[in-house]
Amino acid sequence: MTDSKYVLSLDLGTTGNRAILFNQQGNVVGQAYKELTQHYPQPGWLEHDAVEIWQDVCGCIQQVMIDNRVESQEIAAIGLTVQRETCLLWDKTTGKPLHNAIVWQDRRTAEMCDRLRAEGQAEVIEQKTGLVLDAYFSATKLAWLIDWVKQNLPDTNWDNVMAGTIDTWALWNLTGKQVHATDVSNASRTMLMNLDTGTWEQSLLDLFNIPRQIMPEIKPSMGLFGKSDRSILGSEIPISAIFGDQQAALFAHGCDQPGLLKCTYGTGCFLVAQTGTKVTRSNNKLLSTVAWSTKEQTNYALEGAIFTTGASIQWLRDGLKLIDNAASTESLCNQVDSSNGVYFVPALSGLGAPHWDMKARGAFLGITGGVQREHMVRSVLEAIAYQVKEVVNAVNKDSANPVSLLKIDGGAAQNNFLMQFQADALGVPLERPQVLDATAQGAAFGAGLAIGFWDDYQKLISDRQVDRVFEPGAGQTQAQDNFAMWSKAVARAKDWVE
Repeated sequence: MTDSKYVLSLDLGTTGNRAILFNQQGNVVGQAYKELTQHYPQPGWLEHDAVEIWQDVCGCIQQVMIDNRVESQEIAAIGLTVQRETCLLWDKTTGKPLHNAIVWQDRRTAEMCDRLRAEGQAEVIEQKTGLVLDAYFSATKLAWLIDWVKQNLPDTNWDNVMAGTIDTWALWNLTGKQVHATDVSNASRTMLMNLDTGTWEQSLLDLFNIPRQIMPEIKPSMGLFGKSDRSILGSEIPISAIFGDQQAALFAHGCDQPGLLKCTYGTGCFLVAQTGTKVTRSNNKLLSTVAWSTKEQTNYALEGAIFTTGASIQWLRDGLKLIDNAASTESLCNQVDSSNGVYFVPALSGLGAPHWDMKARGAFLGITGGVQREHMVRSVLEAIAYQVKEVVNAVNKDSANPVSLLKIDGGAAQNNFLMQFQADALGVPLERPQVLDATAQGAAFGAGLAIGFWDDYQKLISDRQVDRVFEPGAGQTQAQDNFAMWSKAVARAKDWVE
């Protein structure tokens, strides 16, 4: 280990892929990023080109090493964290995907979910997996892909087909097509893993007509998955941690005890509360999920998954072209003292927790002649905070101790207007760390700890610097009063699609 100075974290997100180098102090030394093409073949559908993801991963790795003059032998380990639930099928002989990857936000399998619910499968699925029956998870997406391949590529030899989420695809390519595996935190999001046993549930594989042999092996989140192929980094480097992105952020924040929780403001917002080493079930439509595991123990969590937060800011930029960049939303919001009666429902991909309404669609309500661009933009940011408030309310109902502090990270956590409004809406302080790339940091911490690059998790956590704490302020009354009106807007947008 003498030459090793860094851990390389690969953060494969929904909107882009990133390679980040962390040093012995747990700080970012350098990073490379590439935005990912979003494919929308039909309304409510979203796909990614898995080949593009892999090419961008390779490009980002090379970029960050060249820019920071890092040799491969200086990298102790690789940690991998990925957008969850997005999945694909590929041919292990050609190495090529059989279809684009279907992204977690994709809604094409909503009807299949409705049919299964009508057949009485929802409770069984929830009991076995801890998840709500929804098109968000991988199971119905894999079923759709298998059907598509059978219809469109009838000569496919199923002995050569591999299935997986993005971590599995990246790991297989990183190891020179040697290792077909996933970690338990990602597997717990497929709606195919038994939450109590941590293994694939045969009855669910049968329900979705998914052949057992195409599924990856499930391994602990921290431990050796394999080594990188020499051709990629120039030497063989252990890949020693894989986490779902939200679980990685929870790990980075040091939320390893029951009652600690964090919220990541990314494409969606994900509020995750650590529940310790026992599976905890929610009575308020939160998901029971695996936080992470080692060979010795598994930690569990409750999660509120909100589908559209940062994605709605991206939509203001790319779809409506109301803003030039995400950062400009802060000054626009500060130019007006309210949304002027406008409320936005961010159901661009249906609604996640606590509604789980696949048929809801986005809406602006309350528009009058005096409404300007600034009011529209402000209503979108307020809606992000209100969605988080709904989930915090659900967490409070499920828990003996109400939430008293929220640890935050992710791209939109840079927005001071949004974070102050969030503190006001919740009435509790928000703690923002200096390193907002908590997902990448968590994967790095896991990988480094697994191979002994670091030996003290608690020290890594205590060394993390806090950038700013947002205390609830003068805006509390208005923010909390308007929440009821926003909830009314949400009710109007629900069950929209026939």
